[in-house]
Amino acid sequence: METSKRVYFASDFHLGVDARHTSKEREKQIVRWLEQISEDAAEIFLVGDLFDFWFEYKTVIPKGYTRLLGKLSELRDKNIPIQFFTGNHDMWMFRYFEEEFGIPIHREPIIREFNGKTFFIGHGDGLGPGDHGYKFLKKVFSNKFCQWLFARIHPNTGIGMADFWSGKSRALNPEPPKFLGPEKEWLVIFSNEELDRQPHIDYFIFGHRHIPIDYLLKNNHSRYINLGEWLTFNSYAVFDGEDVQLKFFENEEATVFGKKNAKEKTST
Repeated sequence: METSKRVYFASDFHLGVDARHTSKEREKQIVRWLEQISEDAAEIFLVGDLFDFWFEYKTVIPKGYTRLLGKLSELRDKNIPIQFFTGNHDMWMFRYFEEEFGIPIHREPIIREFNGKTFFIGHGDGLGPGDHGYKFLKKVFSNKFCQWLFARIHPNTGIGMADFWSGKSRALNPEPPKFLGPEKEWLVIFSNEELDRQPHIDYFIFGHRHIPIDYLLKNNHSRYINLGEWLTFNSYAVFDGEDVQLKFFENEEATVFGKKNAKEKTST
């Protein structure tokens, strides 16, 4: 990394569903953020659930998101590396990003090193103890035959069904998630257990939990960073070559949860 460059991480845009702002307004915010960070971005990691639902048919992708897709194409044309991770809402992302933009698709966590710091990066769904119902569903949705069956459904019906179930799921869980403490946060548990196998990891970067968390792990060195989301927080992480910080874009009221920097608020 050049000293003037930064590595950026964001997740859980959930475009396609309205929240504090409409999906289209949020998309415009994300494009403004991408434009801003393009000035010093060495690499951008988009860590899952960019879309509230995504399924690629052979010749069809979901309608909309032209501002975001256009900006990603522009950034790639500037040779800014972008890494995309599938989440639990857009796990049916196949080859479109790779073929259209040259953006690699990651379906499992990866390990990367920047300036001597080691990063364990993934969306976070299905990791750690518990949540057996979702882990079973993930196996079903990841099954090639099940994907083939869904592709036989006309897009008007298939995407309509997905939007219906997504909205029903949010109606059943209207309250925003809260930090549960290290004994109940499964990604904290996973990260601490992973340190027994890979003690050299400096940062565990995940999405999925929908709250910005900066938590110091059991070795008092490594940190679990959860990227939060853009439905409420507009949160992201940036590595400046020495340290990782959670920040907020166009949001002056958000705060970071967790043991480290629990009362610190960093805004853009």
